[in-house]
Amino acid sequence: QVQLVETGGGLVQPGGSLRLSCIASGRTFGDYAVGWFRQAPGKEREFLVTISWNGGSKYYADSVKARFTVSRDNGKNTVFLQMNSLQPEDTAVYYCAVDTSYSPWPPRNPRDFTSWGQGTQVTVSS
Repeated sequence: QVQLVETGGGLVQPGGSLRLSCIASGRTFGDYAVGWFRQAPGKEREFLVTISWNGGSKYYADSVKARFTVSRDNGKNTVFLQMNSLQPEDTAVYYCAVDTSYSPWPPRNPRDFTSWGQGTQVTVSS
């Protein structure tokens, strides 16, 4: 079992940036793909990006590919999500998740992911 904790959320003005971290413990984190999702009130959970076990492959949703960048440091059991040019519509709870079932690449359906963090709130407002 892999346990995940997201950090780095908060309040940011439109046009600002945040970097989220997904910190893992438990089973060997570096063996698995990791995804980021978000969920705004009243909306379904939205896929953002997934990164392969070694960081060599990344797959972004069209809605964020120009503004968000994913990376990972397996030595620190951490995956990062750098978010730039944030807008009010980016306001949501952001989740990371790990795919320990080796779903076909790229895993992007929430059902592909077996462990989830508790989420971190990102609010974009002036």
